[in-house]
Amino acid sequence: MSTPGTVAPDILSLGEPLYEFSALPDRPGYWLQGFGGDTMNCAIAAARQGARVGYLTRIGADAFGEDLLRLWRSEGLDISGVEIDATAHTGVYFVTHGPQGHVFSYLRAGSAASRLSPENVPLARVRAARYFHTSGITQAISPGACDAAFAAMQAAREAGVQVVYDANLRLRLWPAPRARAVISAAMAMSDLFLLGNDEAAVLCAHTDADSILDWCRRNGARRVALKLGKDGVIGCEGERRERIAAHRVDAVDATGAGDCFAGSLMARLCSGDDFWQALRYANAAAALTTTGYGAVAPLPTPEAVQRMLARV
Repeated sequence: MSTPGTVAPDILSLGEPLYEFSALPDRPGYWLQGFGGDTMNCAIAAARQGARVGYLTRIGADAFGEDLLRLWRSEGLDISGVEIDATAHTGVYFVTHGPQGHVFSYLRAGSAASRLSPENVPLARVRAARYFHTSGITQAISPGACDAAFAAMQAAREAGVQVVYDANLRLRLWPAPRARAVISAAMAMSDLFLLGNDEAAVLCAHTDADSILDWCRRNGARRVALKLGKDGVIGCEGERRERIAAHRVDAVDATGAGDCFAGSLMARLCSGDDFWQALRYANAAAALTTTGYGAVAPLPTPEAVQRMLARV
């Protein structure tokens, strides 16, 4: 797969892209076409904030895969690590909205990305990056993808590349005991571990922030961002812990907000921000992305994020 430019990406993300159909509550029967997948959303968010970003995945030789390739080229992603599988399909998902928020339905079993394995991860590219990112969803879609993520994380650590891991717990994809074991092992390999407080209740049975952060540190996480949704985020670095309040926006769809947070955080770290500056920026970017429908279309520009921060 060809790549725009020859400079190695600062950020590499590994995972599964999905073709998205999002139901609009005010237009029954109408589906908005889009794109999603946690690691892909993260990669595009980081690229929109100015970082050099590459994506590692597999897609089907189908119309959905072709649309994804066009999207990635338009967003400036390095796609030299993308493989096309002529015998598997690109994953698809549907977003609907109910009383408890957005609801996901998937057609992803047997997708091309679920056929990821350590053998088709370009480890030399991982070693050349500054940040490597993957997630619990990536490791949940298949045993091969799980092993691929671990192989990439190990290669990154050996090369001094910062590992960023987002728990993104989805119990529909795997049983809780396996999720706990795999995510805990990945956390121990992470320089920056991201999770939500609702996920922590399942992973460690704690609900208060300090106990959750203590558990993360005991399990080897070097820095932690505990995402609280509409209540903001709590950062943890060394002995310092700080809560950053959420921004009040007219939210309509939280799809991809956490992925926007992760991508924006890494982009700002690449630009030279310290952890706390990057957290504030990512917190604002995540709030902005909830003001539109879908995972990719509402991802904000740096100008929009800076305007929001300037108002605070």
